[in-house]
Amino acid sequence: MRVAGALSGYELLDTGDGNRLEKWDGFVFKRPDPQILWPAAQPALWKPDAEYLRSKTGGGKWRFLRPVPDTLRVSFGPLRFLIRPTGFKHMGLFPEQAANWAFLMEAIRAAGRPISVLNLFAYTGGATLAALAAGASVCHVDASKGMVQWARDNAAESGLSGAPCRWIVDDCMKFVEREARRGRTYDVIILDPPSYGRGPDGQLWTLENSVYTLCVKCAQILSAQPLLMMLNTYTTGLTGGVMAAVLNRAAGSRFHRPAQADEIGLAATAGGTVLPAGNTAILYNKE
Repeated sequence: MRVAGALSGYELLDTGDGNRLEKWDGFVFKRPDPQILWPAAQPALWKPDAEYLRSKTGGGKWRFLRPVPDTLRVSFGPLRFLIRPTGFKHMGLFPEQAANWAFLMEAIRAAGRPISVLNLFAYTGGATLAALAAGASVCHVDASKGMVQWARDNAAESGLSGAPCRWIVDDCMKFVEREARRGRTYDVIILDPPSYGRGPDGQLWTLENSVYTLCVKCAQILSAQPLLMMLNTYTTGLTGGVMAAVLNRAAGSRFHRPAQADEIGLAATAGGTVLPAGNTAILYNKE
């Protein structure tokens, strides 16, 4: 497992009884995580400022036990992120992805040449900002107009407003198909798809039914000298090995070695537990 490096302003305090206890910019939040099957290491810590309550009919809502600012801030090296509790229990950032941001920045810098990056399902821009900070040009694509604006705000916070980035609100599958028709190519393609979602025009996305097809289409827009292709998943039951097999079948012929897969995780302060938080598979032509 690759454990994410520290984010300034973020701490996973404890895990237990199906929940995470996290500190974001000095405020403590309790959020559900169904894979946490063990009791809390330090029950006395569990005095959150806000907690997310699941509904029996699906979804849920935040309950604020003490006043919390509308916007919080955390950072990872030069990258600055705006944090807000959302209606889907997320905070606008997946801190475990810091493990991939560090890898991405190192790979781009080590390439020693101009690198173009396509970031699909790009959310609030963690990988986008990492690539821009490393000197790449980026095309950032997400179906949510609000998330794309949030990512642009994060870029501004990070001093990257003037960096070479195209900000696109679109269905990722359709965008990749259009890029193929235009003849555009990319050295790096990052995919961070949800388990389920809809595009801006209501297009249905389910990971199991669509991810292989999308990866095949992405392989068609890799450059003549591709650097890497990265696929993340949080879907229960789809392991890193499955994601690696998808990449190998879809795009492996463009790379010198098979995809490598691993879990990414977060270290909790209490109890010494490392929380598995997703899988990543990577095809990489190390230069």
